[in-house]
Amino acid sequence: QVYVVESGGGSVQPGGSLRLSCRASSGFSLFNSAISWFRQAPGKNREGMACLSSSDNRGMSFADYADAVKGRFTITRDADTGTVHLQMTGLKPEDAGVYYCAARQVMRPCVLYAYEYDFWGQGTQVTVSS
Repeated sequence: QVYVVESGGGSVQPGGSLRLSCRASSGFSLFNSAISWFRQAPGKNREGMACLSSSDNRGMSFADYADAVKGRFTITRDADTGTVHLQMTGLKPEDAGVYYCAARQVMRPCVLYAYEYDFWGQGTQVTVSS
């Protein structure tokens, strides 16, 4: 059974930073998967914040971001483990919500549409308040 697990959520003040991580069950390669981070605020649909394509034959992958987080969030993949991180800086109250990691095998380029992803984590809470 394939599963993905998020970690790294927490509570910060506006302007603060958090790093979220997404790991997968053994036997499932995150190198061969596109990973996307979605945020769900109370009463709202899940919104795609950032995604990273699966690696190409040169080992390169490409990121895309929602306009609201460009320049503040960075998505990367650890070259050794395949773990995908979302570094969030300059956090705003509107960034708060449950963040979900989602995966789909072999997707280039990645997209920020929830229906395109097959495997989902349970989510990790991000709170931004003073």
